[in-house]
Amino acid sequence: MRAVQITRFGGPEVLDVVDLPDPTPGEGQELYEVSSAGVNFADTHQTEDSYLAPQQLPLIPGAEFVGRPVGGGERVVGLLEGGGYAERVVANPRLTWPVPDAVTDEQALAVVLQGATAWHLLRTSAHLAAGESVVVIAGAGGVGSLAVQLAKRWGAGRVIATASSAEKRALAEELGADATVDPALADDDPKTFAAALREANGGNRVDVVLEMTGGNVFDGSFSALAPFGRLVAYGMAGRRPPKPVQAPALMGTSRAVIGFWLAHCMNRPSMMDDAMTELLSLVADGALRPVGGGRYPLSAVREAHQDLLARRTTGKLVLDPTR
Repeated sequence: MRAVQITRFGGPEVLDVVDLPDPTPGEGQELYEVSSAGVNFADTHQTEDSYLAPQQLPLIPGAEFVGRPVGGGERVVGLLEGGGYAERVVANPRLTWPVPDAVTDEQALAVVLQGATAWHLLRTSAHLAAGESVVVIAGAGGVGSLAVQLAKRWGAGRVIATASSAEKRALAEELGADATVDPALADDDPKTFAAALREANGGNRVDVVLEMTGGNVFDGSFSALAPFGRLVAYGMAGRRPPKPVQAPALMGTSRAVIGFWLAHCMNRPSMMDDAMTELLSLVADGALRPVGGGRYPLSAVREAHQDLLARRTTGKLVLDPTR
């Protein structure tokens, strides 16, 4: 089969398309023919070996796929521990879900990892309550574009999205954001960014922040929190950690910082079932709009990663293993 393999760590240049033997299913696994493979920002960390879990070479990146069992069967979307950038994958059927006919491969891939992350950020980690304000960092991205819609659907009083260009800010507003902020305001001083978030919230501090950049964006978002506000950290796209948060800074202001990694939900499949059942139904009904970011041939995987790292994309990126 054709697959993307990494034999050395680095940037997009280490992604090589090679011919490899088909993977062999282990106990409780099944072999699937892949029609589409998803690309996530976390994959760029995996390529660099800067991810939460250390990586072992050689490896095939990719944590999600749409396909059918080899030999026939229904179309499913599934999650993987790795190996998704390939023509065939082995997966545990317990971490696959049937894709309704009204849902495209791209839409299914948009919700299986990024949509489930947005769902759990708001429901499980932040415990969003009706009327609360929500800041979605990178509101035009794969997670953010869905988090904006879900927050509005679940009764957020005001949704504020950050996005790095006028086009992306317009998209976030089209998806339901009440206001948008340029994250570049955090480049020089997190206080400037915090002030912009409060201004976007009518001069008030904010209740919930979904944060995936780190550095000054995290610092400014944290300082903008209201009493009992929650910042949920689920990424560090800026590759720079924020300032350490000390317990007195939490106690003295009744604020919370919460970490989230979807891998822990994968270890509790019922948590994934809750999210996927609702998300796929919403997409099939047209009530939730996944944003497509482009379909790349498997042979153009380096270009896909380059575009993602350069912030040239919005929404969900997908690889076509047949090309």
